[in-house]
Parts: sequence; structure tokens; C-alpha cells
Amino acid sequence: MASEPVNVSEFEALAKKALPKMYFDFYAGGAEDEYTLKDNEEAYQRITIRPRVLVDVSRIDTSTSILGYPISSPIMVAPSALHQLANPEGELATARASAASNTIMILSFSSSYNVEEVAASCDAVRFFQLYGGGSNLEAYANSTFDPTLSWKDVAWLKSITSLPILLKGILTHEDALKAVEVGAAGVIVSNHGARQLDYSPATITVVEEVVRAVKGKIPVIVDGGVRRGTDVFKALALGAQAVLVGRPIIYGLAAKGEQGVKQVIQMLKDEFELTMALAGCTSLKDITRSHVRTDRDRFQSML
Repeated sequence: MASEPVNVSEFEALAKKALPKMYFDFYAGGAEDEYTLKDNEEAYQRITIRPRVLVDVSRIDTSTSILGYPISSPIMVAPSALHQLANPEGELATARASAASNTIMILSFSSSYNVEEVAASCDAVRFFQLYGGGSNLEAYANSTFDPTLSWKDVAWLKSITSLPILLKGILTHEDALKAVEVGAAGVIVSNHGARQLDYSPATITVVEEVVRAVKGKIPVIVDGGVRRGTDVFKALALGAQAVLVGRPIIYGLAAKGEQGVKQVIQMLKDEFELTMALAGCTSLKDITRSHVRTDRDRFQSML
């Protein structure tokens, strides 16, 4: 390996050396046979890019906005638990790195630091991952409605806040339609890092299904398996507005602290910008479905 990591895989190797085995396994592992964990990455590798040539790509613009918040690229930081296991500064370092990279961090419900501490660490837009149990919210919820989390709970949550609500864990068009019906501000196509239900689909394989269901009414974000800038390009070509990156952020944090997180984000952004140029795209609106070829496309071409 070079003295400086040149891709996410090398950051993963550095993190594996730096962390106790139990901590690394906690971050890197998936559910049961880890089929979905592997397929999250491999599914991206099965998608090929169809580049356009003779396009002036002297100026590339990767910027976008999510729910009206401008960010430097469609690469955001996914919620992941207990960053302090990777580095003593934990989520504080991750938040500062995200802010410096002009992107949005989603703070995990299982953060090592509380919301107030992370909010005070830097001036930036942050989202928060909320679960319905395991806190004082659960006690309040138990006294007001059925504690079994369901679609009606989304309506209840909307009734007590003006904040936009994104629903994470959407993998089917049925649930995407329900998300629109209940007034979600957006959906996150996610199998939760393949840490819950093994043999659920790789997220990139269902992005189009979800995008078709919401019909442009709300943004679609995808997480799981993003390891290269080419993966970001593929996700956008299939209709996602942005991607969330989880494990690579942890690997950067474990390897080099706050600076490592910055490097991982910048590395993916640089790769994405290069992919755009080589594919003949100067802005995100130039990235279209015709820029990629999936397994389904190959199958249909043989019919």
C-alpha cells in the first residue's frame, strides 16, 4: 500500500490495522450469511457506464441541493453508530469534516455524543436519524399511541414537528407509494448497511423501482455499497438525487481521524467528478438513465 491511501479499500485496510478486531468487526459486519452485505457492493460492479464522447468537459459542476440545502456534491454522510469506537473525537470529528466538505451528515440515534454536543461542534446543516424506541420518546409514545411502529406513527410525528421527515429503509414501490401518501419529504433506499435482514435486495438494484413510484414528488437518496465515484454516478443515473456513505467514513475516521473523513469524502468527490468528465457530463442534470446499462437492460436486449 502507498504511504497515503488512494481509495476507500486502502482506508478500510488501514482501519482494520488500527482498530481492535471486535471494533472493526462491529463496523464491517453484516447480518447472518452477509449475502446482502456483499451484494450491496457487487451489484454496483454489475452496472456498466455508457460514456458520451466529444463533449466539452472543461468545467464540471458537482453541486446540488437536498431539501433546499446546498451541498458541494451528491455525497452525504450516512448515520452510523458509535463513532467513538473508531476515534476518541467520534461524531464531533465526523461532523467537523462533513461541514468542511460542505455536505450533510446524518447523526445516528446511537451516537457516542449527544445531539447538543455535535450541534455545537461546528456550524452546519445536519439531519438526525430517529427511532421510535429506546429513549424518553418511547415512554411518551406508549402513553399516546400503539408502540408498534407503523405508518400511522409517521403521521403522528408530522403532527408535532415542522421539520422535514425522510423515511429510511424503503426497498419497494409499495412502501415508496405509502411514503408519498403520508407526506414524507423524501425517502432513503436502504437495507441498513445489510445489518438487519439478510437476503434483502442490494439497494442499487431497487432504486429505479422506488424512483418510478414517487414520480419526482419527493427526493430519493440511496445508501449501501458506495465505494467509488463511479458508484455515485451510477446511482444518479438510475434516478437517485444523492448517496449516503457509511462504512468508508468510519474507516477514514479510524485511520486518520477528522482528516481521514475529509479525505474519504474528497476522494469520492474527485472520482465522481472524473467519472462525469469521462462520461461526457458537466452537471448532474446531464447524468441520465442512458448513461448506464444494468443486468435488466442486458436481459431485455436478448429478448
